Amino acid sequence: MAAKKVDLLKIVQEILNLDPKMRFAAIIDPKGNIREAIMKTGKTSLKNQKEEEHFCKQIAQRRAMRKEFDKSLGKVRYVHVEREKVSQLVIYTKRNIIYFTMEPEMPIDIKIRLITKVKKITIDL
Repeated sequence: MAAKKVDLLKIVQEILNLDPKMRFAAIIDPKGNIREAIMKTGKTSLKNQKEEEHFCKQIAQRRAMRKEFDKSLGKVRYVHVEREKVSQLVIYTKRNIIYFTMEPEMPIDIKIRLITKVKKITIDL
């Protein structure tokens, strides 16, 4: 079990290191529990820990709701929410949910490249 924890830590660190404007990265289980999460050094969280945990639970609930439309619309590739203070991105892997945030002023083409890189990093999750 400890080896898996180290691997998850390495993965979230790798995601954060993809770009200087990355803020936060987390691996969430299907029930919304945070398996591993890191706030990038030098960044301050926009949510307290309780809000972060609640938000991650909601991410998992939304995944379950979106599955309802997989047959007719196809599987979700990623979810992108642009807020005034932060960009939030969610990627669904086979067994987990990858949630990461970045500074909002980042151009969309860079965000798409980051999504592609995160998918490659997390393909086995």
